[in-house]
Amino acid sequence: MSKQSNPVVPAEPLVLGKMGSTYGIRGWLRVFSSTEDAESIFDYQPWFIQRAGKWQVVELEGWKRHTQDLIIKVKGIDDRDAANLLTNCEIVVDSKQLPPLEDGDYYWKDLFGCQVVTTSGYELGKIIDMMETGSNDVMVVKANLKDAFGLKERLIPFLDGQVIKKVDLATRTVEVDWDPGF
Repeated sequence: MSKQSNPVVPAEPLVLGKMGSTYGIRGWLRVFSSTEDAESIFDYQPWFIQRAGKWQVVELEGWKRHTQDLIIKVKGIDDRDAANLLTNCEIVVDSKQLPPLEDGDYYWKDLFGCQVVTTSGYELGKIIDMMETGSNDVMVVKANLKDAFGLKERLIPFLDGQVIKKVDLATRTVEVDWDPGF
């Protein structure tokens, strides 16, 4: 792990995973990847973690698949106690590293903060999170403070064409065909 006093910091930080519990006694750690293909987390380098409010660059010595887990060896971490200090650290990269998408595809990060509006013009709230359910993604929408239906949060399936009618990242709006009372 690089301990530079002024390391390069990610301009647009994006969490791609998390370091898990230690594995063995030689400083290996489990990794939980949030990427669609778990192993593609290793395509994005450098990794950053934040400790004590400061960014640190994490350099990998190696990684491998072990049964269902991905495990990593961080440079300079050679024992279980040192590795244990990294448990639960979020793995962050600069989102500028992500490949460009085709029209009609969106990174979840681009949808966060977008206003969700029904086809009839009712403002449902803003997207605060996305969930993967297996069959389709789901938007977590924080309702406006004075929501007429008294809702605090809505879960709306991200079904393109069916529920999602239009995504306009320029105006930060997502138009949906959705009953505001649901």
